[in-house]
Amino acid sequence: MSETTCGFVALIGAPNAGKSTLINALVGAKVAAVSRKAQMTRAPTRGILTEGAAQIIFVDTPGLFAPKRRLDRAMTAAAWEASDDADCRALLIDARAETRGGPDSALSDETIAILDSLARKKSPKVLVLNKIDAVDRPSLLGLAARIDARLRFDETFMISALTGDGLPAFRKTLAAMMKPGPWLYPEDQISAGDLRTLAAEITREKLFERLHDELPYQATVETDQWKDLPDGSARIEQTIFVARESHKKIVLGEGGRTIKAIGSAARKEIAEANEAPVHLFLFVKVRENWIDDPERYRAMGLNFPKN
Repeated sequence: MSETTCGFVALIGAPNAGKSTLINALVGAKVAAVSRKAQMTRAPTRGILTEGAAQIIFVDTPGLFAPKRRLDRAMTAAAWEASDDADCRALLIDARAETRGGPDSALSDETIAILDSLARKKSPKVLVLNKIDAVDRPSLLGLAARIDARLRFDETFMISALTGDGLPAFRKTLAAMMKPGPWLYPEDQISAGDLRTLAAEITREKLFERLHDELPYQATVETDQWKDLPDGSARIEQTIFVARESHKKIVLGEGGRTIKAIGSAARKEIAEANEAPVHLFLFVKVRENWIDDPERYRAMGLNFPKN
């Protein structure tokens, strides 16, 4: 009988439930981009946690919502596909948003739709009420009861991904749920993603942090070149794709000040992830129909929906 256990846990939920913040908190480092802009995660990202004899591979999935565009359909399909391959599904609920009307607030249409879809899934399911630092206990208990009345979960956790409250119990319980088997990654590895992809996501995060209210959602970042230099540093070239010429002007800013600020913030975090200095060069290109370009979807790790 194997002394070690291993398994996959898919973090699913509506946009802005806090999945990326949670996965970063669980593994103790940045492996997923975080933004107050909804639907920041576009393709599943893996973070690895070793808890005692158990190795848990967390899969951060795109937010689940009613898709309207081709990109929306690709993201929601990727989220459900990733969860179908997992040993356990962890549904993350933004408790603050779900209880704004008080202890007796009705469940949102978004949450009801996810619960109804989850009811048809057979693998173990756990409920994670996040952002409890901003919700009073009566409201939390009422929310848990309303969700439980609609769908029974194997376990329920109340946590704050931001403060770390409740995370030790969450990790310990999930570790106990993993199946016997060898670890899939070295003990000190915390991400299954490559640095090129993470670097692009970091720059996209900084892009939306800076231009949250000005830049439409249809912008993406790709790492075109990553060259390790003799002195241990890396030269990185990235392209920011936008849909219109007016968007390009927003990203560049007056005198190039905006893109310089974005590059400076991204360079710092990419260097931390790379554990070595980086030289980051950003370019902005207008590609009006990139959202319908199969190649851009492949670059993001998504399947291209045919309609």
